[in-house]
Amino acid sequence: MAGDEPDPDAEAPDSPDELALDALLDAYALKDERRTGWQLRGVDAPESVAAHTWGVAYLVLALGDRFRTDLPGLDLDRALRLAVVHDVAEAETGDVATRADSTADTVDPDAKAAAEREAMRDLAGPLPDRVREAWEAYEARESPEAVLVKECDLLDVCLQAVLYERGDRYDPADGDPGAFREYDDLDEFFATTEPRLRTETGRALFARLQELYRAARDGA
Repeated sequence: MAGDEPDPDAEAPDSPDELALDALLDAYALKDERRTGWQLRGVDAPESVAAHTWGVAYLVLALGDRFRTDLPGLDLDRALRLAVVHDVAEAETGDVATRADSTADTVDPDAKAAAEREAMRDLAGPLPDRVREAWEAYEARESPEAVLVKECDLLDVCLQAVLYERGDRYDPADGDPGAFREYDDLDEFFATTEPRLRTETGRALFARLQELYRAARDGA
């Protein structure tokens, strides 16, 4: 029957390979997505979200064993999987800085979580289930691996602050003049980190990083 003939003008559905490659191209936006907090502070050529992700994964690999007392049953290979995907939703949503300054604009955490979940439906939909499952596990923060990755996510910020301070990489005059009203230099990044750490190991590493930062800031 003529009505059953295919429409010659209809577009062919995308193949699984095409869908997967499109999703990967979208995720690669992380390579150009700059970390908002550093931009607000006026850091020269700040790191991308992808660079931060590498830092978190490297901390998991380099320091993960130190957390075993705090996190019994820790599987570092699984933690690395979570680290790789932990911020991938920001390829669509962009990076939203966590602020301690009470005068800063706030973001509804529920709205942020919903936006990131929607982004992951797009970004991970055509990919193996392990991509979305790793992201969901990180967001739940219930496993030792997810807790470790979050600790490393927080410590990475402090390490980066030390590097930027030592390298004289920022001028407050170049940043958003209204962004840092209650904190000087890069102090706010430590103020946002400290209360969110959950392990003794993380807090000990944080204390040492804070000492290094203050020494660099004060010219010691």
